[in-house]
Amino acid sequence: MAGRLKQPTGRYGGRTAEERQAERRRRFLEAGLQLFGAGPGYRSTTVAALSEAAGLSTRQFYEEFHTLEDVLAALHLQVNDWAEQAAVAALAEAGDLPLAERAAAVFRAYAANVTSDPRRIRIAFVEIIGVSPRLEEQRLERRSRWVDFIRAEAARAAARGEAAPRDYRLAATAFIGSVNGLLHDWRAGWVDATLDEIVEELVRQLLAILRPPGWPPDA
Repeated sequence: MAGRLKQPTGRYGGRTAEERQAERRRRFLEAGLQLFGAGPGYRSTTVAALSEAAGLSTRQFYEEFHTLEDVLAALHLQVNDWAEQAAVAALAEAGDLPLAERAAAVFRAYAANVTSDPRRIRIAFVEIIGVSPRLEEQRLERRSRWVDFIRAEAARAAARGEAAPRDYRLAATAFIGSVNGLLHDWRAGWVDATLDEIVEELVRQLLAILRPPGWPPDA
């Protein structure tokens, strides 16, 4: 199919075309979250099945998306956006606390958000893997964004004298992999721990990275 179908214009039922389009898109994404995250999965879902779950037609699907991959891409970005917003808000509230307390607040907010709905974990950590070069690039770009988030906060901690000053790119990349793997395994039931215990372990790991043995030098 060369492109999306032409969108209707004007008001209908008291709503503008833009409002109706936004509602259709929301319903398709919610259906995708359910089918990809709790149902047969992305690879076993068809456009017809997704449209039926959304209560819309396949014609309406192609008015909003080119392919099912577009739906998965949008969901992956949405799940990451929700988690990022939670982490940033927590950091803003905890900005004046000591390093350990700031880290705990941020990870608690992130973990609570991403694990609040098991469908989000499946979208972010399972369904997105190996779909296409395009989605792999998107996944790595969002992962790089989390790495930059950790590096920026590490740099601020170092500037405050709370952490060792160094380039944290490699350490942050390894740490983000640990965060993702631990949360996935915990939500899948492979790790016997509470969410608070998970957060405490992540904070311990981060502090060990930021404050290695022998730091500060005069200790």
